Amino acid sequence: MSTIPELVRHARELMAKAVESTRREFSGIRSGKATTQLLDIVRVEAYGSLVPITQVALVAAPEPRLLTVQAFDRGLAPAIEKAIRDAGLGLNPATAGTLIRVPLPPLSEERRKELVKVVHKLAEEGRIAVRHARTETLAKVKKVEHVSDDDKSRAEKDVQKLTDEHIRQIEQLVHAKEAEILEV
Repeated sequence: MSTIPELVRHARELMAKAVESTRREFSGIRSGKATTQLLDIVRVEAYGSLVPITQVALVAAPEPRLLTVQAFDRGLAPAIEKAIRDAGLGLNPATAGTLIRVPLPPLSEERRKELVKVVHKLAEEGRIAVRHARTETLAKVKKVEHVSDDDKSRAEKDVQKLTDEHIRQIEQLVHAKEAEILEV
């Protein structure tokens, strides 16, 4: 059986992971600027299996509206170009030798609003994960034996403070990403 401080520490870890996961999800959402994380979801057919693009090429963002992908193996350039085109990101790469240039078209107002909806959906998933960690911890706190009701009550307040703090962090991420997406 765990002690109350261990349960609270575990809740903090779970909530921090939920916030970090939300941050990672947000980094893959395209805003007006080019980021190398944009291609993190791309899987390339190489050497008989699907591998992340970062294992077969170097991705860089030399300009705000351009990504470059330098294939490690010249023979993989066509497969990388195809993988980027088929990834559903709305990108149209062009190959020149081993260098693949990926220009980012400007986002339409409609597409920006769609992306904001996606951000809100991902944020809600993060908030749900934080609340789930709270619920799970509170259930375990109630089952702890040989502890006073005051200590249990204090632990519940601590867990609620942690929950509020982590949900506030997710809200800050949402506002920052929303501003980034809507910036023209």
